Amino acid sequence: MELQVKTLEGGAAGSITVSDEIFGLEPRTDLIHRVVRWQLAKRQAGTHKALGRSEVSGTTKKFVRQKGSGGARHGNRKAPQFRGGGKAFGPVVRDHAHELPKKVRVLGLKHVLSAKAKTDSIIIVEDAKAAEAKTKALKAQFASLGLSSALIIDGAELDRNFSLAARNIPNVDVLPVQGINVYDIMRANTLVLTKAAVSALEERFK
Repeated sequence: MELQVKTLEGGAAGSITVSDEIFGLEPRTDLIHRVVRWQLAKRQAGTHKALGRSEVSGTTKKFVRQKGSGGARHGNRKAPQFRGGGKAFGPVVRDHAHELPKKVRVLGLKHVLSAKAKTDSIIIVEDAKAAEAKTKALKAQFASLGLSSALIIDGAELDRNFSLAARNIPNVDVLPVQGINVYDIMRANTLVLTKAAVSALEERFK
């Protein structure tokens, strides 16, 4: 598959041939969905907690006699049916993460890249560098590329000026290639890859 390469100013800078095994697959939404679910479950804090009947503070005295009251048999008032009592089967602190095979994670990334390529939502740029860390100048360059919501993936090392200038622009994220992930790609309307990022991805999926 051949994709056009652009400069940050929106000008043409030739073309690049990319692997059909990464960018030319027929997208499978079920694989993408599985990876997104795995990512969101893994990042969930799981710090929810309610006190059970053994954890709430209160007396353990039996408050009504066993027989003769005409009511139910009760022990203490920490039982869940009473006001101030413990919560029955309440949430506990736990890890929400679940396992997902590495092959499925790799396929999910390939299929989301193919989905972006199929809808013409990928832009290849020569590099992601800025002469100075000025948000205004970078915003003008993004406007020339037609970017409003974008994920920009560079090589292993990010250009400091570029990342500083980009971090104050809403709906724009900049990541090194090792941080590329399915959820962030899905969130952005446009995926911007540098030539270094494309080379690194093809090397990774060899």
